[in-house]
Amino acid sequence: MALLSNSRSAGPSANILLGTVVLIVVAVASSENTNTVEFNVKPGGVVHTFSQNIKNHKCSFTYASQGGTNEQWQMSVGLSDDDKLLSCSVWRPQGKSYLFFTQFKAEITGSKMEFVGAYSQSAVGGQKDVPLKEEEYIVGETSVTHREGKFQAQLSKLTMIARTKHDEL
Repeated sequence: MALLSNSRSAGPSANILLGTVVLIVVAVASSENTNTVEFNVKPGGVVHTFSQNIKNHKCSFTYASQGGTNEQWQMSVGLSDDDKLLSCSVWRPQGKSYLFFTQFKAEITGSKMEFVGAYSQSAVGGQKDVPLKEEEYIVGETSVTHREGKFQAQLSKLTMIARTKHDEL
């Protein structure tokens, strides 16, 4: 999990931070402004993009992968009731992906990234989320992308929380 400050903390402050992120995800996910859609992740080394919109925000997942056959994945995009927080999650519901990702980029438009979690395995059937090492990906203001030469080709879930940009009077 990465925050834009790239701070690495342990102990009580890390637990508080994780608890806050969980509350934000629950607040956005429980909103009526949530849309979850299934899509196929296709191997073959060709770059593909899958996107979903919610109001004037867009979440896009661009990738290239090798090996195996199509896998069913899901994308969930949610907006908090006050329209201040946006979540976007992309994951394989069966847990671990058997595809080898040669690249990935997830991007949120109309918002500023606050939190990113990237995982080589997602929690399912008693398994736990297995986070990527922070050196495997780069978090920008509006996107998360693989780090060339460091990314180990394993991806099963991305979770992003962003603060929407509002015009203040």
